[in-house]
Amino acid sequence: MAQVRVTVDGVEYVDDVEPRTLLVYYLRERLGKTGTVIGCDTSNCGACTVHLNGQSVKSCSVLAVQADGAEITTIEGLARDGELHPVQKAFNECHALQCGYCTPGMIMQAVDLLSDNPDPDERAVREGLEGNLCRCTGYQNIVRAVQSAAKAMKPGATAPVDTPTPVAGGQ
Repeated sequence: MAQVRVTVDGVEYVDDVEPRTLLVYYLRERLGKTGTVIGCDTSNCGACTVHLNGQSVKSCSVLAVQADGAEITTIEGLARDGELHPVQKAFNECHALQCGYCTPGMIMQAVDLLSDNPDPDERAVREGLEGNLCRCTGYQNIVRAVQSAAKAMKPGATAPVDTPTPVAGGQ
């Protein structure tokens, strides 16, 4: 067993884990963070995306012991004081989900994308999310949601999340 000390969604945890335990299983099974879903176990789909020290990672490709000393944010940790994060709001308002399985990872990746590029065009959004797979939506509404969240997150923005104009080839 190995000891890990992590801060997850603002709460510090110290646990003994098997050295081979993947971060996704530690988050789900030990800490109950079931919003971090297991999609493929091969890092292909991105459903398990979380933020590790502020950067998005696929938690199925990180060992829990590698996260020792880290700050981790899961989908459960994005909302503040009962208020959804602007990206979460935008996914809801823009109908950017269908079955919802990919949604937590897609949102976490979108938050990271917007921290690097606060005003992405359609191409930048598509490239920024290319490591996250959605088998239902065709991505048009996901792109709209990310661009809508970007608009809502601009300094001085007071308007609620709105649906931006359709992307090229969209509906």
